[in-house]
Amino acid sequence: MNQVDTVLQGTATALEVAGVGVIVVGALFALVSSLVRLRKGESDAYYHFRRRLGRAILLGLELLVAADIVGTVAVEPTLENVLVLAFIVLIRTFLSVSLTVEIEGRWPWQGSEKEG
Repeated sequence: MNQVDTVLQGTATALEVAGVGVIVVGALFALVSSLVRLRKGESDAYYHFRRRLGRAILLGLELLVAADIVGTVAVEPTLENVLVLAFIVLIRTFLSVSLTVEIEGRWPWQGSEKEG
């Protein structure tokens, strides 16, 4: 393995760790902030938790997709590796779209109410 491959593998690993970290830290932050809301008697604590957790998962998924892309470039880019990458990206993209619809109540390609 040459030096570029080593750097790319390290980058892919760092992105994977960052993606998982974002999800874990985001989940903890969502939980704590929702518990604070619940303690204050606010009735939207559950929806607040779901929205924050969903956003953390979305950001984590983006980092994990980036890690998969970099990891595929780092290893031998065979047809099998590229097909596996395509399948993983397809699944994660479906999850991202589903989460966006669930959290925001709109398709990702529709403008937000803030933009209009």
